[in-house]
Amino acid sequence: MTHVITSLCVRDRGCIEVCPVECIVPGQPADGWPMMYIDPDTCIDCGACVPECPFAAIYPEDEVPAAYTAKGGEYINKPSLTGHYEGSNHHGKTVVLETTRQLTAGEVVDLTSDIQVNSDFFKSGPGYSSKDNDQGV
Repeated sequence: MTHVITSLCVRDRGCIEVCPVECIVPGQPADGWPMMYIDPDTCIDCGACVPECPFAAIYPEDEVPAAYTAKGGEYINKPSLTGHYEGSNHHGKTVVLETTRQLTAGEVVDLTSDIQVNSDFFKSGPGYSSKDNDQGV
């Protein structure tokens, strides 16, 4: 089993630093791969990344919610969305995303499709080569 970063991720990056096997990669380009991604073949399922995520976007693969109920104010982050997000990451660097939508309190979203997206990032997407273009945001 592995952990999965869901579309609740808005690129905080704290998860990258605590991963003991360095299997978390920021998607590049951010408009096509807007989240952080966990290599399912390398992840040792230690869970160190889970408490480091301020957005509670990381779950064990078999616990990714099919019916996540928003508290309100969270963002969902997918290439098909066109909303604006601006914030600071773990290091205080500005993160600007144009691939988001803010969730309303009580809104229910299915996050299980993020399991396949995470896998696709490494199988047919940029995978570890994204690190070559990483600007720290």
